[in-house]
Amino acid sequence: MRQPPEQKCFCSQAAAFPHILFAVTFVEKIPFGGKMNLSRHRLANGLTLLMLVDRSAPVVSYQTWFRVGSRHEKKGKTGLAHLFEHLMFNETQSLAAGEFDRLLETAGGETNAATWVDWTYYYENLPRNELPLVTRLEADRMSHLVLREKQLKSEKEVVANERRYRVDDDVEGAVNEKLYSIAFKKHPYHWPTIGWMKDIEGFTTADCRAFYKTYYAPNNACVVLVGDIDEKKAVALIEKSYGKLKSSKIPTEPKVKEPTQTAERKLVMKQATPTEKLQLGYRGPRFSDYDYAVLTVANEILVGGRSSRLYRTLVSEREIAAEVRASMSPFRDEGLYEIWASAREGYRAKDSLVAIERELSRIAKDGVSQGELEKAKNRLELGFLQGMETASGKAEQIGFYETVLGDPSRIFSRLEDYRRVSDADIRRVAKLVFNKKHRTTITVVPSGEASAEPDEGDDE
Repeated sequence: MRQPPEQKCFCSQAAAFPHILFAVTFVEKIPFGGKMNLSRHRLANGLTLLMLVDRSAPVVSYQTWFRVGSRHEKKGKTGLAHLFEHLMFNETQSLAAGEFDRLLETAGGETNAATWVDWTYYYENLPRNELPLVTRLEADRMSHLVLREKQLKSEKEVVANERRYRVDDDVEGAVNEKLYSIAFKKHPYHWPTIGWMKDIEGFTTADCRAFYKTYYAPNNACVVLVGDIDEKKAVALIEKSYGKLKSSKIPTEPKVKEPTQTAERKLVMKQATPTEKLQLGYRGPRFSDYDYAVLTVANEILVGGRSSRLYRTLVSEREIAAEVRASMSPFRDEGLYEIWASAREGYRAKDSLVAIERELSRIAKDGVSQGELEKAKNRLELGFLQGMETASGKAEQIGFYETVLGDPSRIFSRLEDYRRVSDADIRRVAKLVFNKKHRTTITVVPSGEASAEPDEGDDE
């Protein structure tokens, strides 16, 4: 149980920094893993601060999560969120281009960033005594980024090359992009996070300045700080660095209802590949749903390791595929459960499809054994604990759950969800998800073979 919310102004800190205009409000303490407490604070300008003291090593992980991703873009401006991941490492009003990285590297730190459909985040891992430096640098680029035509042109070319490498010249990247563009008709999950090439090439400085002014603001951000820290001093640093930053008016995100898929959508793609490949996308639950946890356990039974059902059937025993893997998109809204199989020489993608369908039908009809269930849960729990060993691992999970679900305490309740998944749950979710009517199927054939036109099915 959480401790009841408490309102507390750090007046002594405000007195220590008389130029500060905004006080920090303590909101709540959240039990974290039984022996730790995650504290939530909020500045008057809307910035959220989540702090976790972890003295296992003399380091800190500093992460800034913005509630903006490719879903917040508009048609014709796709890829803007990802482009900003690059632009944010450039010039600010007080630092020349390259200084951000140089200062952090000199301090013994590492820094990087990531963008996806629902979020963008930036992180630094560094020695604990360098906390004042990273706080100052991150607050500076949140509000004082310089956007010039020269830098924009350079970064656009970097992103365009990244797209060529990861999508245009990569079989899996091209197929996965096509999968989502077919599976989603109206929802912004339809377009890729990296953006369409035409949109990337067409960005202007005006586009970038409007995007930055709107979404890169304290009231659209959460700072996550985990490590060997003194909480009061850390709060004072945050208040000093971010207190004067102005909030922005975040536009209300339109609610987009994806049409119900009532028929399988199929496409055959020609690619430079020696053997046929197959990608399936079944409409799946939101990350917040209990069924997502159920499907995660089922996925572990299907593809988790060499003894998993699909790997054993397609790769080890029948040897019709060189690899098979699957994953569930951890999105705020309903995503896809993806299965990828690469056929061995002499076999076709349809051979893999028949075998996969047989296993999915079997798990929906007959369920799973108790041994399979326990093994899957043990593997998931081990992976969860390993991911939480470091300060950066904890910070990433805290930031993700806060940004996608609005509740970092769900980290451990999700672990409890895994533990309570039953055979009946798996059969129920398998029947619901593994339905051909809700599936998008892409068959990849070597570029020398004939290609069929897409059959996208009918929707309500």
